[in-house]
Amino acid sequence: MTENPYLSVFTLTKYIKRKFEADPYLRNVFVKGELSNVKIHPSGHIYFTLKDDKSRIQSAMFRSAANSLKFKPEEGMNVLITGDVNVFESSGQYQLYVQSMQPDGVGALYLAFEQLKKALAKEGLFDERWKQRLPSLPRRIGVITAQSGAAIRDICSTIQRRYPLAEICLFPAIVQGPQAAPSIVKAISSAESYGSVDVLIIGRGGGSIEDLWAFNEEIVARAIFSCRIPIISAVGHETDTTIADFVADMRAPTPTAAAELAVPSREELFERILDRKRSIYRSFSHQIKHERKRLTTTQQSYPLQFPERLYRPFTEKMANLDDRLLRNKNDITANRKHNHERLDRMLSYYSPLQRIKEESRNMDLLVERMTRSIQSDMCKNQDNFNSIIRMLRALNPLDVMERGFSIVYKEGNVVNSVNSLKVGSTVQVRLPDGTVEADIKSIKMKDKEEDSNEQ
Repeated sequence: MTENPYLSVFTLTKYIKRKFEADPYLRNVFVKGELSNVKIHPSGHIYFTLKDDKSRIQSAMFRSAANSLKFKPEEGMNVLITGDVNVFESSGQYQLYVQSMQPDGVGALYLAFEQLKKALAKEGLFDERWKQRLPSLPRRIGVITAQSGAAIRDICSTIQRRYPLAEICLFPAIVQGPQAAPSIVKAISSAESYGSVDVLIIGRGGGSIEDLWAFNEEIVARAIFSCRIPIISAVGHETDTTIADFVADMRAPTPTAAAELAVPSREELFERILDRKRSIYRSFSHQIKHERKRLTTTQQSYPLQFPERLYRPFTEKMANLDDRLLRNKNDITANRKHNHERLDRMLSYYSPLQRIKEESRNMDLLVERMTRSIQSDMCKNQDNFNSIIRMLRALNPLDVMERGFSIVYKEGNVVNSVNSLKVGSTVQVRLPDGTVEADIKSIKMKDKEEDSNEQ
């Protein structure tokens, strides 16, 4: 039985992968091309397509290699790549595994510098509206640089020469190498925490772009932007430019120039004070001359030449007012005296005793008239009352019964006619001294003749 000649896809792919790995020319290849479909994974890996005008190859750069990049790979960028070619088993495709990458035609550091500069400018970190003004007379100067070096010596000597009143506080930092950027950020934080630092100088001496690269790091740029203390950037020589220069509140070409910007010149201050003194003297001299001229003019004025004429109208007016006051006083006194005499006469005429006697007589007359009226009304009311009593007695049925009459009731009602009675009916008869019951045995109607005779 012959052996099965067919291979599985995995076996074939594995064989091809071993062939790639065994080829020494594919282990360390140098390729240049254009980046396309660049995808930076959150894990830090970078996936892209490397192409030219005739072909393309899938590429990957893992995080361990990508962390060493100084720039950010972008679409359409021409790059120089070192890596190895192998087969990705899952898809069966060969791809380029990148170990290093640099821009084609421009340095990696320069490209990284331009990329970060563009990004921060777009965010507005370079805008003039965020720049803080430097204090005119600072009391404490903070310096962030290497603890030993030409930069700190130049800054200290310049400040001591120009403005010895200022206190210098050094916040040492590493200014070169991989640890430089975190060290500078920490020094900025220490300066803010220290308190009472009026202005801060950040810088170092000259060097290559690699030596100055810490001042191009994004963390340093953001720390400078966020600092509440005005910052002067003094990195390298006059021709050197860093990201820190753009973010800082002011840029100085050298550390010495930064010290000159941070503090005023003692000679300039003296000259400024002398100028101010001369200006004040001239101003006061001019003011004194002006006021002296005004005084002379005032002294020669008409009112001061003849001061009595100035208050003469007021004297005459006061004399007139005194006369009017005296006349008014006499008139008021005479009127008051006349009124007093009139009231005195009225009081003597309308004496209280006299009024009391008159009112007493009037009251007696009123009492007498009231008594007569009451007695007359009582007599009339008594006669009317007696007349009504006699009338009531005449109409009282009890008085009629006293003369031999009685009243017949049936079931509580007065019997006015024999027609309302029947033989056998029971009636009540009311007598003056009581009531009796009686039964009707016979009823006799009254004759009409008798009625006519009675009439």
